[in-house]
Amino acid sequence: MSTLPEKFSAFVVEKTGAEIPDGPPCVLRDIRQLSLEDLENEAFTKLAAPDAPLVQVSWSGVNYKDGLATTVDGKVARISPLIPGIDMAGTIVEPGDSGLDVGAPVIAHGYELGVSQNGGYSEYARVPSQWLVPLPAALTARQAMSLGTAGFTAALSVHQLEERGLRPGDGPVLVTGASGGVGSVAVGILAQRGYEVVAASGKASAVDWLKHLGASAVIGREETADAAKPLQREKWAGAVDCVGAATLPYILSTLKYGAAVAASGNTGGTALDATVLPFILRGAALLGVDSVQCGIELRRALWSRLAVDMRPAALDEIGTGEVTLEQLPNALDAVLAGQATGRTLVRLT
Repeated sequence: MSTLPEKFSAFVVEKTGAEIPDGPPCVLRDIRQLSLEDLENEAFTKLAAPDAPLVQVSWSGVNYKDGLATTVDGKVARISPLIPGIDMAGTIVEPGDSGLDVGAPVIAHGYELGVSQNGGYSEYARVPSQWLVPLPAALTARQAMSLGTAGFTAALSVHQLEERGLRPGDGPVLVTGASGGVGSVAVGILAQRGYEVVAASGKASAVDWLKHLGASAVIGREETADAAKPLQREKWAGAVDCVGAATLPYILSTLKYGAAVAASGNTGGTALDATVLPFILRGAALLGVDSVQCGIELRRALWSRLAVDMRPAALDEIGTGEVTLEQLPNALDAVLAGQATGRTLVRLT
């Protein structure tokens, strides 16, 4: 403990104003100097036991969910104040009950991290040992956060499609929201595994970048919004959908016989206006992808694969930007406004 700092920096959000009569609620976002004792405070650490490992965080990422955690109506933050950051990579400085060595590199994401448990936007964090994933030797901490929650969600999507039977050579695989975190990694994973990938994006500026990641073709967002007919010409051997809304009914109506779509996003909305016809006439499948509560054994197994056979060829180019804690507000606003491309990383050390 003598080598640990008395104070360290953390990005904290706190709801305020609701308790003031006629006062509008708002969220304060600022950098605070905290002590290790603050991490024992239930206001910052709800779930980690006193003997939970202490992690020195080196990298985190900017996720859509993190942006929602900083808004009044985002319905993400379960405690206030809260240190957001739903993913992190760093090293163990106090093993606690983890059985890991001091200095062991680890990853953590999902579960209650950055929701009701202090997250990655802090130089130090206590994390329940059952949430920790050993960092694969073939990945650096920065590369791990170039993937982050988004990359794991993409890997889980591809894993579920292949469990369903998808194989290279079956035909084109569609990835929607391809310029975002999940979509861009999905393009890279699928291309690395030999699939013909068609990327759908609303950003014309991202076309060359997506082709560099491995997309064989890039189509506009408007081409994936035509769901006028419940069954259309069969086109896709599989799909990774990061959008929802009108896009998902379109995918369902254009899947090949027996194909599936792995759905993880709702940036376009949560409503699903579809019919049962793709399911009962073409044997289509809608696979829900939840990376938050995914079991730790599968989580660790997929991270091992992200370092090897699921590793995107252009991994180092998926992380398109870096910010410090001081620069976080603008990055969070950008991801909420749909202006981010790829993954923005947060540098802690």
